[in-house]
Amino acid sequence: MLGDQLGSEEGRTTVRRVVAADHGLPPTVETSFEADGQLLGVPVHDIGTYSGRLRADGTLAGVGQGVLMSPSGAHATWSGQGVGRFTDSGGTSWRGSLVYDSSSPEFAGLRGVAGLFEWEVEADGSAHGKLWAWR
Repeated sequence: MLGDQLGSEEGRTTVRRVVAADHGLPPTVETSFEADGQLLGVPVHDIGTYSGRLRADGTLAGVGQGVLMSPSGAHATWSGQGVGRFTDSGGTSWRGSLVYDSSSPEFAGLRGVAGLFEWEVEADGSAHGKLWAWR
């Protein structure tokens, strides 16, 4: 069941690169970003990288991973996957799931929870997203 909103972030693409694929698959676009926001009410700085590959139907398949930190030193890692699409304005729109790992007490509420996200990336590289609990 979709639960409460866990957090939100706003950030910016820091690097993009195209990575050749093997076995006749389309190349992958690897995107790194940094974002600031809040997770479980805790201010966080998130650093992540995800790779998206164009599928035959025109959608994007993506996987990613990252690290987030609070000003007090609490930290968590995340990994996820999602599906995306190109927007009319030249950006991308993603939907997917994240799983977190953390021993920090501030992020104990992430244990046993899958996070469902919406992530919007504009053509200029600015981005914003929201995360909900799926319990």
